[in-house]
Amino acid sequence: MNPGIGTLARIGQLYPSGGLCDHEPQLMVPEGVRFVTTRVPFRKTSLEDDRKFSEGLEGHAQLLVDAGVDLLAINCTAATLLAGPKVLRKRLLDTTGLDSVTTIEAVVAGCRAQNMRRIGLLTPYPEEVIEVEREYFAGLGIEVISALGRPCTTPVEQGSLPAQTWLDLAQGFRGMALDGVLISCAGIQVAEVLATIEAQLELPVVSSNQALVWMCLQRLRIEREVRGFGSLFTKTLAGIE
Repeated sequence: MNPGIGTLARIGQLYPSGGLCDHEPQLMVPEGVRFVTTRVPFRKTSLEDDRKFSEGLEGHAQLLVDAGVDLLAINCTAATLLAGPKVLRKRLLDTTGLDSVTTIEAVVAGCRAQNMRRIGLLTPYPEEVIEVEREYFAGLGIEVISALGRPCTTPVEQGSLPAQTWLDLAQGFRGMALDGVLISCAGIQVAEVLATIEAQLELPVVSSNQALVWMCLQRLRIEREVRGFGSLFTKTLAGIE
């Protein structure tokens, strides 16, 4: 069988309809793991669209069940935060019988695995979304010391920015008293520069798609080495509160 079909596992990805980076998780998985994607309506980068993302999610998830997936991945950072990750996972479990991973839980677990309590936050979000994330992380004991980014109005705009954009912007965290950097958004091109940012800043880096892949592999007990996408893949998932 072609290993691209998913001989080790198939992961069903629920992804924003306007997003351009649904391919990023596939870049980071070992051979034999396959991400299968279904898109969910999402056209603007705003709290309103983030909240609407979870409406009718069960129907979209059922389409992924048809592909014989082993795990569902609800991949939108701010949307899963706003809807409540535990609520979303229960809804999909009740509908499909499958376990799921949410991006917000993955990035929080990634920050904890990297002992990141004081972070630099790098995003393509408008200020209203950044403030919601800042407050959410604070409630979990993760303090955003500095927030940098390139605000975008649509997911197409987010995904069109080259990876070099995030490499350049990350330099703004140099010299700050940080435990690490969180790059929040599943809709940006950043996988290829994660290791470079870590090396240049000498800090651990967690990103949305990276953390999602990391959590999916550990949930599926796939112990294959992943290189070139940051030190998170050397860490063990301790669990989710």
